[in-house]
Amino acid sequence: MERFKNYLRAQGARTMLYTKALGKWLVVSGIAGVLCGLLGSAFHLGVDLANTLRLAHPWLIWLLPVAGLAITGIYAFFSVEGQSTNSIISEVQSGKGLKWNLIPSIFLSTLLTHLVGGSAGREGAALQMGGTIGFEVGKLLHLDDRDVRTATLAGMAAFFSALFGTPLAATVFAMAVISIGLIYHAALIPCLISSITAYEVSLLFHITPMHFAVLVPAIELCMLLRVAALGALCGFAALLFCDTLHLFEKEMERFFPNTYVRAAVGGAVLLGLSLLFPSGDYNGTGAAVIFRAVEEGQAKPFAFLLKILFTSITLSAGFKGGEVIPSFFIGACFGCTVGPLLGIPAGFAAAVGLISVFCGAVNCPIASTFLAVELFGAEGLLYYALACALSFVLSGYTGLYSSQRILYDKLKAQYIDVHANAHHEGEHTPMEQKFH
Repeated sequence: MERFKNYLRAQGARTMLYTKALGKWLVVSGIAGVLCGLLGSAFHLGVDLANTLRLAHPWLIWLLPVAGLAITGIYAFFSVEGQSTNSIISEVQSGKGLKWNLIPSIFLSTLLTHLVGGSAGREGAALQMGGTIGFEVGKLLHLDDRDVRTATLAGMAAFFSALFGTPLAATVFAMAVISIGLIYHAALIPCLISSITAYEVSLLFHITPMHFAVLVPAIELCMLLRVAALGALCGFAALLFCDTLHLFEKEMERFFPNTYVRAAVGGAVLLGLSLLFPSGDYNGTGAAVIFRAVEEGQAKPFAFLLKILFTSITLSAGFKGGEVIPSFFIGACFGCTVGPLLGIPAGFAAAVGLISVFCGAVNCPIASTFLAVELFGAEGLLYYALACALSFVLSGYTGLYSSQRILYDKLKAQYIDVHANAHHEGEHTPMEQKFH
């Protein structure tokens, strides 16, 4: 009898522990989700308005150098120079802390970037604002250090969900993007609650979730092999994008150490390129080009290369936004161009390219596969998973975020713990050392 009583007491204590933890995250994630949903919706509408104004008034691209100076000034005014998505990742890894004034800085700077035609996305701003909101909510509610880091992840997931309308992919992405080879399972409930909450809030503002109509070929061996080949090539395309971006960042900083000069020069170069390619396809998010590639199977043969160039100059000069939407553009146009050469329908190849290049750039194959389902539907799940897996491996140890830690080797089940892009600084994984 006494043993049974002890068992009941233990079960009661365990139930109380879990109930308290769930209640805590319902409150924390609920607050973060509502705040990220509100701010994310405002940000989404603001970026759309900025792009609409630019298209209606093409002369705004002449303000690119001025806007670059203004953005540099905004970051100096709020004392957040050097803060980026890498700062959010570092906070989760080591608890370095974040500044709340990153929120108005990245909000205003991203709107300004899109208004004048800088080639950038919006998810970089989303991860930064969402992570900062989660961090501040955690601090406000007096959570301990580890829980503050989890709240930071919840904020990242919430803002991503509000912008793209993909709560499941946002949840897994936030859990997986920090350290490759390790998924923070303790963050599953907080991230999922905040993602769903932010998504529902965004629907109140009539934010349409991103979705594409894709005609998927029947599952058969020949098409699987063709998609595998495309996924492998997309891994190299992601590698090209990441290496070009980091090379431009390094060289721009070396040649123009003064941030104001760097912004003005970069803005002037972007202006020149925009006048040389006046279609406007490579300015802003390029959303229309992405939809045209996926849903109509149409893309210019070298569009993906030009987008890499425009985006690398934009971000290395100090303009703000993000790299994920540009990776969508690059992947969709690359797939649309290369896919038909492999015997893959152009529109479907664009969808495979979009998700595969994204995967290779962020090193998150599981999150990318979930994202494919939410963007394109589950019919082509096997194709998307195969392409993402190959792109993930063949993109190597590069990535959009240099603070990202690759804990396990991509080619062998061994612990390595190196930073993404570490090879730029002469650091190599055990497998890479064989080639050096």
